[in-house]
Amino acid sequence: MDINIETIEHIKRTFIDLAIQFGPKMLVAIAIMVAGVFVGRWVGRVMAGALRKFDMEPPVRDLLVRIVRILVLGIFVIMALQNLGVELLPLIAGLGVAGAGIALAMQGVLGNVVAGLTIIFTKPFRVGEYISIVGVEGKVENISIFSSTLTHTDMSRVVVPNRKIVGEILHNYGSIRQLDLAVNVAYDTDLNKAISTINEILQNNPLVLKDPAPVIAVSVLNDFSINIAVKPWVNVTDFVPAGGEINKAIVETYRGRNIVIPFPQREVRMLA
Repeated sequence: MDINIETIEHIKRTFIDLAIQFGPKMLVAIAIMVAGVFVGRWVGRVMAGALRKFDMEPPVRDLLVRIVRILVLGIFVIMALQNLGVELLPLIAGLGVAGAGIALAMQGVLGNVVAGLTIIFTKPFRVGEYISIVGVEGKVENISIFSSTLTHTDMSRVVVPNRKIVGEILHNYGSIRQLDLAVNVAYDTDLNKAISTINEILQNNPLVLKDPAPVIAVSVLNDFSINIAVKPWVNVTDFVPAGGEINKAIVETYRGRNIVIPFPQREVRMLA
């Protein structure tokens, strides 16, 4: 029983000695860390305000602000460790070894980070543009360090890891897209009348852009009809509804003006 009491007393004395020796330093270190968090946030806000004056993509601006915050916090961490009397050189060496192991274990994540930085600084596409890449397409909603988010025309979201984008063939439509429509007319149709009717329909449609001008031309001479290509430009957001409206207007207007849209047919003759 006396041994247990002595052990407890020894633990108490040791704890008190450690508290007296390291307590003030620990409190100062905590205060330094807290100050570092607040200073980092303040510097980040100041830098974010300054960067808004430049023509810079939001992902680039956010990345620079985060880097500055991390650097400021890192300086305060070093100050806190020095206050505690921690030897920094062995710590840095240990972190280097641990970092190498972590890098090997997180090759995919680091690949996304490197690819994200490449996308942010080379700018193959920007937020708001419509792109097609690795079998998916959509409007770019967000570009982050790890992935890029696209909004598909069916309102679904497509999240693409950045490492899947860099090095692939990318089709950037920008903010407008060209519709690829077609209508067939009979061979005895007045082509000038058919083409001018389509041009009138496109000019009256508010979703069709006037610049660049729509492309309307005879494209194919089929067995039973003449194919007229209809290729107007529209905004990315109007791509789906514009196609439906134009097709509907062409059918209704052709009917009203007696312009025949033929259907496939074969003439069979029986010889006696």
